[in-house]
Amino acid sequence: MQTDWESLRMATTVMTTSVKDVNQHEFVKALAAFLKKSGKLKAPEWSDLVKTAVYKEYAPFNKDWFYIRCASIARHAYIKSPVGVGQIRRIYGGHKNNGVSPSHFCKSSGNVARKVLQALESVKILEKDPNSGGRRLTSQGQRDLDRIASQMKIVAA
Repeated sequence: MQTDWESLRMATTVMTTSVKDVNQHEFVKALAAFLKKSGKLKAPEWSDLVKTAVYKEYAPFNKDWFYIRCASIARHAYIKSPVGVGQIRRIYGGHKNNGVSPSHFCKSSGNVARKVLQALESVKILEKDPNSGGRRLTSQGQRDLDRIASQMKIVAA
């Protein structure tokens, strides 16, 4: 049997929602839309010309790929921090087709990874970690990501 104090405690308990509680694909899309709509983050003018890796044949077909990459890296920094350029290059790497020769793993573009990290630093989502040299999520960035995740959870319910 519950006492009045236990029922009051259960009624005032707030269920927090984090990035880990929502679907990652939907979250990255929602965060990319937020970054684009906010207007603080601008895609570079070269983003429609550049390939994202050596092993790719074409530039990305999605015109908002830079925002999606920023959102994906912000989510990755939320889950596993700190992140650096080398780690991001390895995450987005893939297999290069060498024709009749065996394929081998290639890392993605370091310039794209660096520019994405710099863009996320400029909007105060990431900051440089003094201990490791990589980037970590700021408190404001964590608050923004949790807010978007909680909005997604409310809409889904």
